[in-house]
Amino acid sequence: MSNDVSYLTAEGAVKIQEELDYLKGPARKTLAERLRAAIEQGDLSENADYIQAKEEQGFLEGRILELDNILRNRVIIEDIKQNLEEVGVGDHVTIVEDGFPEETYFIVGPKEADPANYRISHLSPIGKAMIGKRVGDLIDVQTPSGSLKFKITKIE
Repeated sequence: MSNDVSYLTAEGAVKIQEELDYLKGPARKTLAERLRAAIEQGDLSENADYIQAKEEQGFLEGRILELDNILRNRVIIEDIKQNLEEVGVGDHVTIVEDGFPEETYFIVGPKEADPANYRISHLSPIGKAMIGKRVGDLIDVQTPSGSLKFKITKIE
């Protein structure tokens, strides 16, 4: 799986497109107006409003480029042909650790990862360890909080 690919749910792609539209439209317009007003104040070398607006413009344009790149290289998870024999992006994977109840995780791209809501990135330590594994496989993975051992019980 390429790191250049942005795996997104359809809902996630819509949210990113909405943010991009806002940044390219109203946010750019507001910032342009601020820059114009700052320029009209005169000496730009010591104009704090101008300097701050130029910095914000750099961040805004950087974010626009980032979002454009994400959307240009997106793969919609719902469109991926699922192979339920092996864990892949877009799968719901049920695991069990000794002494704990089963938990089901949705394997997503990093832009939509939310471990507290059982959405983990395929690039996270646990996500990487699960990709390509099958039901019944035992997994031992090192995470920032220590070693984790679990068994895959279901792939949906």
